[in-house]
Amino acid sequence: MAWRAMRQEDLAQACAIADEVHAAYPEDPEVFAERLALYPGGCLVLESGGRVAGYALAHPWMRAAPPALNARLATLPARADCLHVHDIAILPSARRRGAARAALQELAALAAREALPILALVAIPGTRAFWRGQGFAVVERPALAAKLASYGTGARFMERPARR
Repeated sequence: MAWRAMRQEDLAQACAIADEVHAAYPEDPEVFAERLALYPGGCLVLESGGRVAGYALAHPWMRAAPPALNARLATLPARADCLHVHDIAILPSARRRGAARAALQELAALAAREALPILALVAIPGTRAFWRGQGFAVVERPALAAKLASYGTGARFMERPARR
């Protein structure tokens, strides 16, 4: 298993994985396509046995304004202050082998190269412990409550330094 750059032809498989792994948090295929078009360096797929077994999506963004679930971005901010980890999703058959940790290492290295000091994300319900184990901490921002609600009750905004 290895992470590699996502290609246009990987989008259908990435969307199918999202539908399976995040059935309660659907996103349109156009969201994936837009992320790849806007910031290909932050789009990865996990290849296992010649098949896509996972994906990671990240892009420069503003810490104080994470995108809502299933939201198009249109453009990236001119003065981003973080690398927003939109998602890391891995099929159950490929889990527990360190793949998510490896994707995060690649994204952290990307953030460092881009001079983005923070990795930020929205932890969907049930994932906070995983992200905490990866060095993320909840950041309480009451102004984000409505946006976080699009991710489900209990979603939390989390951050960590890109370099640890």
